[in-house]
Amino acid sequence: MIQNKNIANFGVTIIQARHSIRHFKDTPIPEDIIRKVLDCAKSAPSARNIQPWIFGTITDQTLRSQIADLTTHGKFIAEAPVCFAVFGERDQEYVLEDCCAATENILIALTGYGIGSCWVAGEGKEYAEPIRKLLGVPEKYKLISLIAAGESKTEGFVLAKKKLLADITFKNRFSNE
Repeated sequence: MIQNKNIANFGVTIIQARHSIRHFKDTPIPEDIIRKVLDCAKSAPSARNIQPWIFGTITDQTLRSQIADLTTHGKFIAEAPVCFAVFGERDQEYVLEDCCAATENILIALTGYGIGSCWVAGEGKEYAEPIRKLLGVPEKYKLISLIAAGESKTEGFVLAKKKLLADITFKNRFSNE
């Protein structure tokens, strides 16, 4: 149990504050923050501690625009100052789960630094291989996710309405009664 309730409350607040941002200012993200975010990504849990991932940070405008053009729902990547790309080893049994945990760590870490972000799917998408090739990533890896990140253009935000906890949870056994 965490002895310092302030730390626990801070973590919960960060998680609950996270929301998708799709419109970014062109302000660059400092390299030290990018490095710390990547450090959080590599700290994600992975099955048998295999850590089957590699992480790319794409800051080059031309490359981000090319990635955005390839995606079906990530056109805003071109506008973001950075795009994180999460790749995982194809032959690892739990690569999707492991890399999604790392992706979530990136999203939460960015929120902690006050940086907006949006997760764009990669795994299984028709653009996954073209993006892997565009970035020169070895064939042993497959694209799992992309994360557009940057300072939000809009001041303040409205959290997306979430379902009530009572409507999405059960204890011990599920029952409609």
